[in-house]
Amino acid sequence: MPHVVVRSYRKFDTPQKSGDFLFEWFAEPLKHTKESLVALRYKERPFLLRIKPKEDRFVIKSDKITRISPTFLVKEALARFCKLADCEVLHDNLSSIKPSHAAKAKEFYKNIDFFIENFPTQKEVWIEIGFGSARHLLFQAEQNPHIQFIGIEIHKPSIEQALKQIALRKLENVLILDYDARLFLEFVPSNIVGKIFVHFPVPWDKKPHRRIFSKKFIQEAKRVLKPGGILELRTDSRLYFDYVMELLLEQESVDLEVTKNLEPPITSKYEDRWRRLGKDIYDIRMIAHDISGPIDLNFNFSFSFSPQTDKIEKNFDNSPKVFEDFFIHFQKLYRIDSDKLLIELSFGSFDRPEHRYLLIDKDIKYFPKMPVPSRANIAAHKRIEELLNA
Repeated sequence: MPHVVVRSYRKFDTPQKSGDFLFEWFAEPLKHTKESLVALRYKERPFLLRIKPKEDRFVIKSDKITRISPTFLVKEALARFCKLADCEVLHDNLSSIKPSHAAKAKEFYKNIDFFIENFPTQKEVWIEIGFGSARHLLFQAEQNPHIQFIGIEIHKPSIEQALKQIALRKLENVLILDYDARLFLEFVPSNIVGKIFVHFPVPWDKKPHRRIFSKKFIQEAKRVLKPGGILELRTDSRLYFDYVMELLLEQESVDLEVTKNLEPPITSKYEDRWRRLGKDIYDIRMIAHDISGPIDLNFNFSFSFSPQTDKIEKNFDNSPKVFEDFFIHFQKLYRIDSDKLLIELSFGSFDRPEHRYLLIDKDIKYFPKMPVPSRANIAAHKRIEELLNA
């Protein structure tokens, strides 16, 4: 991950522009943190840099919650910050600050808002969850140009490698998303997906709550699949196979197909390795039959009251608040200026929490963008409003 280690830096006046980056404000630690934040925009895309004190130095890097892609943009932002802040640099890994093939394919890299506001429905949709090296995703896209593919992955290097290959192969039917697939399915229109591929997911034997497959995931998959659509699991884990098989046998109005050690049209480098080791490979395909009703994603995440910053600061409580189907955790409090605060928080579903900031001034706004309108997030927002206005 791009970062800079500095002996010292200087706060500079904001807002201040440097190239395509606009540095907007500093947020200093107030409660439950020792770190500082720097807000900036790249062509209207807001994100934060995080400054972490460490003994006699500071580590400056991208904030995870607001992180921008591709990686070269983070490198350039750090370099421009250090120039403005007169950093005494001890170490950095900012070499090769330039666009790559991945940057050339950035039109195919989408955020969740794109899918919520304008889900592509002109073609049949196939989804691959956790595409890894993207061998299977790209192979399927090349073989099926009439299909709209959506690849979901949270591993940044895998995303950039996939984007590079999209550019090199000149593919026009693949969209890439960095998001939690369990939540993503909530925003997919009903009955439009032909296939969902889940190949070699992490088994999470010691943390089963982190598994992609669950009763809720299967129900959402059934909703988005068109009649005859297929949810496909491919795994080398017999424990995971048994776990998923048990869940699928609880479903009604589906057909199940099970195969073992069949040769697929394309394999990943990991599957190649496992086959050389003599491991068994299991496949389960769930074929859906039902027609589902439409979904409604309309919800306004605004706040209906004017905040009192002194009261919020005084009453700030960072203990997690757990409710039946969601939680809220106000984690850290920062001060931007005398009348402006920033709260770092997580909330929503226990399995797939939302991470955001609340920017508190004359009003309250989520930063860097609104939460996605999942059922858990909507319930959490209503309680957040009550807690801040108490």
